[in-house]
Amino acid sequence: MRNAIVYIMIGMMLTGVGVRAENIKGSVKTTEGKAVAGVVVSDGLNTVVTDAKGRFKMDTDQDSRFVFISTPAGYTSATLKGDNTLFYKEINPDIKKYDFVVKANPQNDQNHNLIVIADPQISERNELPELEKYSEDIADYVKQADGDYTFGLCLGDIVGWDHSIYPEYNRIMDKGGFDYRYVIGNHDMTNWGRSFETSMKDYENMYGPCWYSFNVGKVHYIVLNNNFYVGRDYFYIGYIDERQLRWLERDLSYIPEGTNVVVSMHIPTTLDKSDRDAFQYGVIGDNLCNKPAFYKMLEPYKALILSGHMHTADYEQISENIAEINITGLCGAWWCGPVCIDGSPAGFKHFDMDGEQISWIYKGCGHPLDYQMKVYVDDPMHQGYVVANVWDYDPQWKVEYFEDGVKVCDMERFKAQDPLARECYKDPSSLKRTWVYAAPTENMFRAQHSADAKTLEVRVTDRFGRVYTKTITR
Repeated sequence: MRNAIVYIMIGMMLTGVGVRAENIKGSVKTTEGKAVAGVVVSDGLNTVVTDAKGRFKMDTDQDSRFVFISTPAGYTSATLKGDNTLFYKEINPDIKKYDFVVKANPQNDQNHNLIVIADPQISERNELPELEKYSEDIADYVKQADGDYTFGLCLGDIVGWDHSIYPEYNRIMDKGGFDYRYVIGNHDMTNWGRSFETSMKDYENMYGPCWYSFNVGKVHYIVLNNNFYVGRDYFYIGYIDERQLRWLERDLSYIPEGTNVVVSMHIPTTLDKSDRDAFQYGVIGDNLCNKPAFYKMLEPYKALILSGHMHTADYEQISENIAEINITGLCGAWWCGPVCIDGSPAGFKHFDMDGEQISWIYKGCGHPLDYQMKVYVDDPMHQGYVVANVWDYDPQWKVEYFEDGVKVCDMERFKAQDPLARECYKDPSSLKRTWVYAAPTENMFRAQHSADAKTLEVRVTDRFGRVYTKTITR
């Protein structure tokens, strides 16, 4: 009998099943005390749904630190401590009931605005004034929006290793007048531990669970942690562990196929088609290693993946149902210059969720909304050419070249450094971070110009029909 028990315990450990389960219970109610039925409650692995009286019971295993709710559409939950509508609670043997409170959204969230930033990466407190300036730019933009419900999403690398800066970061961003949801980045990891499971401590102490979901209007939002700490120094790979995948399967089981699903993570799942076709060992810190299984889980939905980490802009159409947008860093080139390493302006992305329709636009901080490209004529590296950096480009955009009002051609897409970024970061020894460099980008376009043309015009039409022009008169 003793041997049988040992074998069972060994089997349970090998299959990842905790040897201790704890039954917890609680409820979900509104701020007025009304029960909310059908709310998904989770401990990061197991899931249950509240009954008609808003009550739930669930077993949690020994690896669960939090119990949290997937905030239902039509309601809001706080994301930072100090508010009784916080979407998560830390599991504690002394707590008898886990009662959650949600607030009815005073605005109709069927149409809503999502403001997305990536990689603020505040490494030193003297960078906070620049962050404050950008936060004010975001707030001013939101005030001019259409009045629908607005919330923000930060795609990780909130700070650059110094986690004591979190409270000051939060104070600045809270001035914007709307709530942010948060994603853990590799710089938000607790390093020098012995395993991945120890790497989330500092982030969790401030922001709660590293993976969770919530609902706004007709969109189901999912946040994941794909920074897999390998247990040595500060090193990591892009990887989603089995515990998260099992939770994700259960979370998605409540979502009807064909629903708009927005998945946010720090490290991109992919950067180009070659990476999807073949495994590239040399870049496993810059994309998701186990992406095929992840994509398969998303395929039944209209899925949009949002990622950061690279400090560059990219769009990838992964399949008919799955697309990924990689968003440039709010810190630009790690606060070393006026543009990101691909030449795009430091900024944010606005997603307009109009029922089931999604549109978006990139806004460079300190620039007007129609600033969507930079144009260079006879750059030393491109003599005889008009060159444009169209940083938010995707294959449904059109980039055309005109001379004296007459179309000459569709501009040729090519990969190169942005000339301004090349100039800004040509001398690493002059920068406070000497590893910053100008990265080649595939969002460059070129056309040969005529020597006698009086006006040179680049005309860009985005996927939503918005037209931007830049004209140079000689």
